[in-house]
Amino acid sequence: MIVKKENQELEISFKLKIYEHISDLPLPLADLVRLSIEGIKISYAPYSNFLVGAAVLTKSGKMFVGANQENAAYPQCMCGERVALYHAAMASPHDAIEAVAISVKNKDKDIFDPVMPCGACRQVISEYENRYNNDIMILLRTSDDKVYVVNSVKDILPLGFNQTFL
Repeated sequence: MIVKKENQELEISFKLKIYEHISDLPLPLADLVRLSIEGIKISYAPYSNFLVGAAVLTKSGKMFVGANQENAAYPQCMCGERVALYHAAMASPHDAIEAVAISVKNKDKDIFDPVMPCGACRQVISEYENRYNNDIMILLRTSDDKVYVVNSVKDILPLGFNQTFL
């Protein structure tokens, strides 16, 4: 994240790294993105038809998959990112999370722009960054297998809420 302060204004910006294809990523990140694609297959999205697969990589090299789960009562839905993060935290609670890969599919059209995590997911990723005291890389796969990489949730959730306010 780049922060510039001038004349009582604060400018916040960040950079994305772009890989033209999943195969250009180093291992195990390429495998993590491929696992997130597998997550799409277990997505349950009968209402929106917007499928999300996510995969989490831990410091020890373990990978955990998640997928969005919709519900007719929309507030009860759960994003794929949070399913994967909670899966990892429950199965390996002392293993720091290093990366989360996200793949999406709209049954009606291809998506060629990176789809960022929603605000709730950004907040949960932030909590895990704080919990494990390390940045979590976010990998965003598009329909043409391009991958956009964000170095930390702090880049896409600047000035976020955390335990220091409590």
